Amino acid sequence: MKKEDFYRNARHDLPGPLAGVRIIDATTAWAGPMASCLLADYGADVIRVSMPGDEGLPWQPFIGGTSRSFAEETINRNKRSVAIDLRQPEGVDAFLALVTSADVVVENFKPGTFAGWGIGYDDCRKVKQDIVYLSVSGWGQFGPESQRPGYDPGALAHSGWMALNGEKDGPPSKAPTFLADDLSGLHGALAVLAALRHRDATGEGQHVDVSLLDSIIYQSNGYLTLGATGDSLERWGSEVRVCAPTNCYECSDGHVFMALILDSHWVRLTEVLGRPELGKDPRYLTNEDRVAHRTEVDSLVADWCRDRPKDEVVSAIDAAGIVIAAVNTFADAAQDPHVLERDLLQNTTLIDGSSAPLTGPAAKFSRTPVRVRHGAPRPNQHTDEILEEVGVTKEQLAKLRDAGIID
Repeated sequence: MKKEDFYRNARHDLPGPLAGVRIIDATTAWAGPMASCLLADYGADVIRVSMPGDEGLPWQPFIGGTSRSFAEETINRNKRSVAIDLRQPEGVDAFLALVTSADVVVENFKPGTFAGWGIGYDDCRKVKQDIVYLSVSGWGQFGPESQRPGYDPGALAHSGWMALNGEKDGPPSKAPTFLADDLSGLHGALAVLAALRHRDATGEGQHVDVSLLDSIIYQSNGYLTLGATGDSLERWGSEVRVCAPTNCYECSDGHVFMALILDSHWVRLTEVLGRPELGKDPRYLTNEDRVAHRTEVDSLVADWCRDRPKDEVVSAIDAAGIVIAAVNTFADAAQDPHVLERDLLQNTTLIDGSSAPLTGPAAKFSRTPVRVRHGAPRPNQHTDEILEEVGVTKEQLAKLRDAGIID
């Protein structure tokens, strides 16, 4: 299918399938903002609420040729912004005024923080009975660990995930990306959509509780079940426990990763390797046999790959219908024709006047296409505009600003 065929019935008068949904995004760091980022990408009107003086996420590295942090532009694009001091009574009133116009509130402070400020779920429900209120935290709203601070690597370590990550003979290793944060954002966004579906059917809002720990355990392939039933899980590095040969193999100019599961693919692979007799060798006929002789079959593939360039290896094995890919850097991926055709880089104007190729949404919608509409706003960029939308007068805005309640 060609791209133009997929989008032949597209509407371009809407920002996405969530057009008309308003979300109040009172989040920090990564997990909570990722949930609201996904919803913003899909067309929701996401209003980011930060404290006066907040500078956003000035995490390095900055995007080349700009003064903008990769983190800020990744998770706060497609949002509007307002700066309100939520610790002050007047700020609470302004926040609750926003809630009256909203479908969803997202927050990711330590459990109990927002309730202590007067903007918890019960407070918001008083002014908007059917509000969907998403709380994202390290350990969840209840449980013996719920009051501990929580960040991504802590959840990876606590869950058992980190113990399985790394080479066989090496130490445990964290993920190179914010994996638990990202998964919490994904689960949070999905849970919001489920809660909105329930609200539309029944008129009932609800409090949604998503934690980093729960999210990473849920996405760990059922390994918690194996751990609970006595399985001695071990680190496997790039190998896959249940099939062989499946591994990362060194070539003359880099690495490739190959995954072989089907017995018929083993026969094809032996032909590519120039060893067709091994396709009939009783030691390797089935996947179970090959797993039992993992070292030998891995060595066969490794020896064949070692002196060949990775493009040649990929071309030969791919032609045999076997799953293989070059191990790219992100710089390689950014030049890949398929990545570009999938709109995974979208040139976007940033607030400093520069432009940058921001990562595009993963899901494609044939009727309501989604895109990076604009970069991240300044933390206080739309304060007056947004508060006026919920009935705050210019005189009231001036008083709030003089008192330091808004920025």
